[in-house]
Amino acid sequence: MTIISKDVSKAIALLNANELVAIPTETVYGLAGNIFSEKAIQRIFETKKRPFFNPLIVHIPSVESLPAIVSYIPEKAQYLADAFWPGPLTLVLPKNSTIPDVITAGKNTVAVRIPNHPIVLELLNQLDFPLAAPSANPFGSISPTTAQHVNNYFKNDIKMVLDGGSCQRGIESTIIGFEGDEPVIYRLGSTSIEAIEAVVGSIKIKNKKVIAPDAPGMLERHYAPKTKTILVDNLSEAIKINSDKKIGVLAISQLLEHKAISFQIVLSKSTDVQEAASKLYDALHQLDKQNLDLIIAERFPDFGLGKSINDRLQRATVNSKSV
Repeated sequence: MTIISKDVSKAIALLNANELVAIPTETVYGLAGNIFSEKAIQRIFETKKRPFFNPLIVHIPSVESLPAIVSYIPEKAQYLADAFWPGPLTLVLPKNSTIPDVITAGKNTVAVRIPNHPIVLELLNQLDFPLAAPSANPFGSISPTTAQHVNNYFKNDIKMVLDGGSCQRGIESTIIGFEGDEPVIYRLGSTSIEAIEAVVGSIKIKNKKVIAPDAPGMLERHYAPKTKTILVDNLSEAIKINSDKKIGVLAISQLLEHKAISFQIVLSKSTDVQEAASKLYDALHQLDKQNLDLIIAERFPDFGLGKSINDRLQRATVNSKSV
């Protein structure tokens, strides 16, 4: 039976004993274990049913910890770390030989970040090892942004969820790798392209790879409800086309009226994209519980965090017919 607790000392004891603990971050909850414990890392993959070809992100408490993890830091990587850490940005850098290959899916690079959440920073600062922490959900499912989401997934599989409240950013970190010392976005996320380009200039996006992904979150189908989901530009038109179905609606800012709508959620009445991002996964969790035939999600304007939200919704709708 999983306990939900704010007790950091209990989490430390479990992690030191090679157990898994779900931890809060500013993005989503992670399923955490000691990166140097073969038992813990094996259990992360087994518990999530995550394929071993998909690398894990290493979480560290400070920039001072970085040289123990990576062998080389490009100049622009240092600029990005200075600008965004702690925060929702992951850097993929050449790894030190001490980092186990299972963490990196056999690659010579490792994904690393400093999360911006007071409880997890307190935890990391008291541990003698970094934590691997992919999202605390079964592989491919909707990411968790509350302790209860995690418990719903894993109530008999892990010992503890460290409760840090609802995640403020709500979607995963942006992941940046380097090709010839030039940054490349491998996964869109909570740090916008515009904010990144303000630090390092124009940047390429390479955020889809089905086989042997360079970083987490690059697979085509991911973050997905069990309910069939479509992403549309025009909600009213999509509802009309599917009016014979029991419909759930995920709208940006306005409620709609139609007899086919059984359940609907507005992400931000004021069209605040950060508010929308923070509510996105919880809204999908709620919609997925309603025994619907179809979830219809409204596409965001494709810039800033809207681009990252669209990325998550697009991956949630792969293998569902578009409208």
